[in-house]
Amino acid sequence: MIWRESAQPLLPEHAATPPPGTYNRYPAHPLGHGKIQTGYESLARWMVQHPLVLIDGYAGIFWDKIHTALKLEFARIGINVKWHDTQGLLKSNDCIQELVGPFIGNEGDVWGTKTSLQITDFFDDEKLAALSFDGPYDLHIVSGSGAALTHATAPVIYLDLPKNELQYRMRAGTITNFGSNTAGGSAEMYKRFYFVDWVVLNNYKQTLLPRIHIIADTQWPDHIAWAFNKDLQAGIYQLVHSTFRVRPWFEAGAWGGQWLKTHINGINTEEINYAWSFELIVPENGVLFESDGSLMEIPFEWLMYAQHTAILGNHAGIFKYEFPIRFDFLDTFDGGNLSIQCHPSMDYIRTHFGETFTQDETYYILDCKAGATVYLGFQDEINPGVFRTKLENSRDLGIPIEITDFVQQHTADKHTLFLVPNGTVHSAGANNLVLEISATPYIFTFKMYDWLRPGLDGKPRAINIDHAFYNLDFSRQGKAVKEQLIAAPVIIEQEADYQLVHLPTHAAHFYDVHRLEFSTSVNITTNGNCLVMMLVEGSSVTVTTANGHTIIYHYAETFVIPAAAVACRITSNNGEQVKLIKAFLKPSHPVYQQIAST
Repeated sequence: MIWRESAQPLLPEHAATPPPGTYNRYPAHPLGHGKIQTGYESLARWMVQHPLVLIDGYAGIFWDKIHTALKLEFARIGINVKWHDTQGLLKSNDCIQELVGPFIGNEGDVWGTKTSLQITDFFDDEKLAALSFDGPYDLHIVSGSGAALTHATAPVIYLDLPKNELQYRMRAGTITNFGSNTAGGSAEMYKRFYFVDWVVLNNYKQTLLPRIHIIADTQWPDHIAWAFNKDLQAGIYQLVHSTFRVRPWFEAGAWGGQWLKTHINGINTEEINYAWSFELIVPENGVLFESDGSLMEIPFEWLMYAQHTAILGNHAGIFKYEFPIRFDFLDTFDGGNLSIQCHPSMDYIRTHFGETFTQDETYYILDCKAGATVYLGFQDEINPGVFRTKLENSRDLGIPIEITDFVQQHTADKHTLFLVPNGTVHSAGANNLVLEISATPYIFTFKMYDWLRPGLDGKPRAINIDHAFYNLDFSRQGKAVKEQLIAAPVIIEQEADYQLVHLPTHAAHFYDVHRLEFSTSVNITTNGNCLVMMLVEGSSVTVTTANGHTIIYHYAETFVIPAAAVACRITSNNGEQVKLIKAFLKPSHPVYQQIAST
């Protein structure tokens, strides 16, 4: 049986050193000797020290495999166990579908609205109250999402799963949404996960953090890695006072290209293409820890729940547990154009989709072929009515559009930053490797024209003309586009072997971008801000933080310097000229008050 659908390999159980000077797909952070346990035997032996254990966990867990493995261990040591499954404590499937319905809309809708439901809404109060832990048993175990609701003080083991692996299981149809009896189509399941399940379960596990004794990584089918929560918290504390990378992951797409295949060490080159690399899309990335060669991964939200003030510093009160900046790659090398698209306004995304802030983007050209372009802004004196008619005829009748009659096309040059505030018509053309620097929301793309091509599944991708026309800013046209939507670099500091270049973002962007260019070393202070960085030219740099932590980062690797790191020194290895992008939140912005009041 195919239990996951992906061309990407599973995370190795054990750490391996990548070839020198190469991009590291598995950036693991040391947790210390003896801090990660592996296998079910050690977990079972810890459990039998307690009369009642609550095994809680996320959506997508293979609970049957967990039960089978633990039952074998208990049988070996002669422990009589009574199991209680939270699935039997939930409300009926029909009742749950009625609860979630308002947040996921009709089947076929692309988006829903982030839920206001809590995990307790999914459970039957009478069934919870009737649960008993009496009887002649050595150990009672409650297992399943919501297990910690059944007892206020019993120790909690939390089983977690990286979001990429959850989606691979979802595509294979081997898991269900929380509270559902059966799997559905991938698009519907993902929509339910994003707008309901992840919201509910993330809010819930945040409240559980003080109660959790053990966190376990369950992404392997026959293996488990776990650590005591206190050890993970110590590891997280070290990270947020130094520097870290999340684990990137990669996805194919209708327009995807070939750059990542040739530049990322160990990537599966049999995949048809790679459209995206999730470099730092923190709702879906995880963080790797290593101990004695063993690896385990925890979703990034654990860092925010435990240390959001240390990470975000001056802006922690505004964004709370939401990490605000996103880095990802869009690879169109020998691929196609992205759809002609725009993103929602602040009011629109909050009103219609329940997000806290919107998807303001920039395109930084990390690499490109000669002749590559970016579509951005409207032609002078565009007629919106004519444009809409052309789009609708294309959607309904399959008529191609000469898109440059309406949308400007700009030459893409390495290290140019194109500005894409919400409401701006845009697309990355073929033969680019775009570093997309953005606010964190990442799924709200209103496609207007997709070049009449099918998706990878052979079906047309959804076209969202109505949504787009509620949001398009037609004042972004003519010469104003080059003046306002292509960053004009300004040198703001300069020394013999160093310069700091400001790439000013648009007034709508709440983040800004600098580029550091040097061949020796530079000192950076956070000034209470979180810095997101990437080496965009040169082979590698060494980062040494104020607490003595030293690590090498390579070309195209994204890393975070949290506010609490205070300061660091970055050295160009081998004395080569390097360029380093730094994205950070603006000190003040008009939307901050609106975000903080959510």
